Order: sequence, then C-alpha cells, then structure tokens
Amino acid sequence: QVQLVESGGGLVQAGGSLRLSCAASGFIFSINAMGWYRQAPGKQRELVAIINSGGSTNYADSVKGRFTISRDNAKNTVYLQMNSLKLEDTGVYYCKSYFRQGSWGQGTQVTVSS
Repeated sequence: QVQLVESGGGLVQAGGSLRLSCAASGFIFSINAMGWYRQAPGKQRELVAIINSGGSTNYADSVKGRFTISRDNAKNTVYLQMNSLKLEDTGVYYCKSYFRQGSWGQGTQVTVSS
C-alpha cells in the first residue's frame, strides 16, 4: 500500500529555513505528481506546492519566491525547501501523492516564532 512519511519539521525563528522531506513507497513514484499542503490551526488545508512527473512546479502565491519543491526519483522522495519563513507559515505540512485516488502522509509540524 501507499506510504508517505514526512520529516524535517520543527521550530524555527521568522526569517529562518527548513527543509521537509517525504519518503514514498507502494507506487511508481517517478510517474506521479506529488504535492505539499499545509493546515494552520482553525483553517482549511491548502495547497502549498506541486511537482509533476516531469519536474514542472506550481506554488501558492503566498510562498512563491520563498519555497521550492523538488523531487529525487532515485530516492522516491519529494522535498520542500522553505526559506524566509514567516509566522503565517506555521502549520502542519502534509505530503500528498496523486497516484490513483490520492494518499496523504501523517504530517509534520512547522512552527515559526517571532
């Protein structure tokens, strides 16, 4: 079955950086799009970034120029490099596979402090 395991979250000061990783298994990673979503307290889950099998990317306006999504097909891993973090980037970050009906990881907490 599909498994997605996120890592790399934590507590960081505003202006700092974090890199999230999502290790995938149970499907052919290289031919499927992958995405990162986040959910802040009291808010709906929102798309942060998506990368397709060819490496094309799209970002939420709120993170453009600060976040970079990438993938390593040899390692079945998708990354989210987050720079210039802001307080409003705080939330639980989820990895999503677009294989078949879609699958989610368990999430990793990112907390940005002032």
